[in-house]
Amino acid sequence: MVLAIDIGNTNIVIGGFEQSEILFVERISTNQNSTVLEFVVSIKTILELYHIPQTSIEGSILSSVVPSINYVMCTAIQKLADCSVIIVGPGVKTDLQIAIDNPAQLGSDRVADAVAALEEYQPPIVIIDMGTATTLSVIDENKRHIGGMIVPGVNISLQALTDCTAQLPKISLTPPKNCIGKNTVECMKSGIFYGAAGCIDGLLDRIDKTFPDTPTYVATGGLAEFIIPHCRHQIQVDELLLLKGLRSIYWKNMS
Repeated sequence: MVLAIDIGNTNIVIGGFEQSEILFVERISTNQNSTVLEFVVSIKTILELYHIPQTSIEGSILSSVVPSINYVMCTAIQKLADCSVIIVGPGVKTDLQIAIDNPAQLGSDRVADAVAALEEYQPPIVIIDMGTATTLSVIDENKRHIGGMIVPGVNISLQALTDCTAQLPKISLTPPKNCIGKNTVECMKSGIFYGAAGCIDGLLDRIDKTFPDTPTYVATGGLAEFIIPHCRHQIQVDELLLLKGLRSIYWKNMS
């Protein structure tokens, strides 16, 4: 089994795969103060939950947007499984053409998303990754990553709304009952959900105008399943997109 880990600003996604089969996907909170032992315990607990012996781990791959955690996580993996760790970044084979001003600035999570999208969907493709930030990655008809957009994520927007106002309460991120709220909480939920959906629709409308044909829209990330159903565009939700990309990159570098 190969262990695949994506370190995000809010969550760390931990998955395992054998050849083309994905065995499990779980999330733990990102904590920059976590120790090697704490990561070892977290990963071991997940493996035990799925009845997977740690001795079955033969390799691992890591993508990260929180560089300060990388060393601790790599050490934890090596302590747990005694295997090498591929870190997605410069020098790692991805076969992705990156046509932006500075290709090294493209986040490893967006690289993995793009690699998987090109293997499963018809370009041009717009990838919407809804995590701490909402990112849109655009792949043209020639299979080149040509750029994208970064906007505040849903939770960031909600946190700013409550932190910067005197009377608006902290609320859970659950779908609103109606578009038009009848109380403060419902108004906030409606604004956050439909606001995020409207933002995505508006950005896709603008991207549409740059292509002669409508692109394929693919959404992923922890919040995609909650927000995308409220969008007007036809958007496919692929929760495993990033993990599929890490799987593909791993085998590209092992062949």
